[in-house]
Amino acid sequence: MLVKALRVGLGQIIVLGDALTRPRPQKRSPQGQAAVNADAAELSLYQFQACPFCVKTRRAMHRLNVPVALKDAKHDPDARAALQAGGGKVKVPCLRIEDAEGTRWMYESNDIIAYLEKRFAHVA
Repeated sequence: MLVKALRVGLGQIIVLGDALTRPRPQKRSPQGQAAVNADAAELSLYQFQACPFCVKTRRAMHRLNVPVALKDAKHDPDARAALQAGGGKVKVPCLRIEDAEGTRWMYESNDIIAYLEKRFAHVA
């Protein structure tokens, strides 16, 4: 019980720290941002609100100004079931990518951030 309370408290501190120190979003032309918004509609991030690796991934999304749909795999049973069925395991963060190649599930915050930077950082 004490460990759970400590974990919840630390999670809230992480979320608060993120809110207070969030990086500025990348500036783009209106056309560039519209293209990013359209491409981001293919993406969903399955995450837990207070997970440090999820916070790291959300910060990168904010910095890159990529509006990815967030799915709460901790409190939303439908999102959790979709993550389990599609990705094969309940592990976060997980980026669901839907494109011409089909649906892919990408785990690991560093891999997700590298993918987002490669796909969106150069759009002006």
